[in-house]
Amino acid sequence: MTRQELDQQTPAVVDALVQSIVSQPTMQHLNRVYLPSRDVIIDCMTRLRQLIFPGYFGKQGLTKQNITYFIGELTTKLTDLLYDQVRCSLRYREQIPESNGEGDCHDCDDLAADIVAKFFERIPAVREILATDVRAAFEGDPAARNTDETIFCYPGLLAITIQRLAHELHKLDVPLLPRIMTEHAHSQTGIDIHPGAKLGQSFFIDHGTGVVVGETTEIGNNVKLYQGVTLGALSPHFGQMLRGQKRHPTIEDNVTIYAGATILGGDTVIGRNAVIGGNVFITASVAPFTQVSMETQKLKFRERRTKKKDEFVPDFSI
Repeated sequence: MTRQELDQQTPAVVDALVQSIVSQPTMQHLNRVYLPSRDVIIDCMTRLRQLIFPGYFGKQGLTKQNITYFIGELTTKLTDLLYDQVRCSLRYREQIPESNGEGDCHDCDDLAADIVAKFFERIPAVREILATDVRAAFEGDPAARNTDETIFCYPGLLAITIQRLAHELHKLDVPLLPRIMTEHAHSQTGIDIHPGAKLGQSFFIDHGTGVVVGETTEIGNNVKLYQGVTLGALSPHFGQMLRGQKRHPTIEDNVTIYAGATILGGDTVIGRNAVIGGNVFITASVAPFTQVSMETQKLKFRERRTKKKDEFVPDFSI
């Protein structure tokens, strides 16, 4: 094919793409209200992290003398950014277009201001509970040299921080925006915690990659998860029929769940002080003070030396 022939093909390709877009309404956002901006929300998360952990991220050289000015400036900027995004999210839910003489939504605007005010009122309490998570990460990992290392480096703490902030917006009934926050944290850390999940104090996710915590999960205090843990729904194939129901497990206080464990179902309760071993599959409740583990598997050993010179012996048989 020549370049001229390629150019001549373009109109037909455009027509086919437009037809595909028009015929699949669930895969396009045309003639509808504006969506919140992912880029702005990600910027808000970066700034919120500076607000939660001042001096660790963003501006350096903060002191007790200049912290008031820094927090004031940061909070003012975040208020403007979050108000616009919450307002946009509310208009999206109501399907109200931006005003150009029609479609004003003063209730949405006033509600957005009220939500942002309440969100900032809750941030000191969020910082208090995150302080317990920082201590849990340090005390639960002998490889950590200090709490600075857990704040600055640990992906589990990043995912928990974003989820706790998103959870406050979720409780304030903000659509879409909390999910954008936790899914961005998921993309950064490999840890997927739905903003609706309820997390207790001193929560620690060690290593973290592959952890999934579903929307209606309830986690008590002093719980520790390792990589690859799934706290999921037992019958997700029923989809929208299960919306609003308790679909994910309850984990009580002082529970440790080791790598690769899968715990499913809204009626499943892991009792306090239980220890769940690696790679187990649980769909029923576990009594308090119980240790659950896989039955010990048998290992097979064989001689690797060849019987004849230059004879190849594979490491594995499939």
